[in-house]
Amino acid sequence: MDQITLHQARQIIDAALAESSKRCYKPMGIAVLDPSGNLKAFANEDGASMFRFDVARAKAWGAVGMGVSSRKLGERAKENPNFFVSLAATAEGKFLPQTGAVVIKDAQGNVIGAVGASGGTGDEDEIICLAGVEAAGLFAG
Repeated sequence: MDQITLHQARQIIDAALAESSKRCYKPMGIAVLDPSGNLKAFANEDGASMFRFDVARAKAWGAVGMGVSSRKLGERAKENPNFFVSLAATAEGKFLPQTGAVVIKDAQGNVIGAVGASGGTGDEDEIICLAGVEAAGLFAG
């Protein structure tokens, strides 16, 4: 498998939204990207603000581009802020190193995409991303 399928992307979104609902989180936006950073699927819950898409996509874009979770990117940004500011500028605003996105891997450990969420705290966003990936039978990194 070279990249995430639309079916898998929808599974991730549905499971992530179910987890969010179960935990009574605020309305979420969830973006699933392919390994090239292209949008595969997106959902914006009723009541979610207009920024949810841009934030969720930027978290996922950074994760898939760097091959690690956005939590890890946020940690790295603290150690080397100049690099990450430059990277965000170079990416024309598509890169956000904030907790709430994970890379999606197949059974062989290949990165096949990323999922990012926006609407709750970074930890809440990450929790629902992880739940979505697991429900689709894939692996998070």
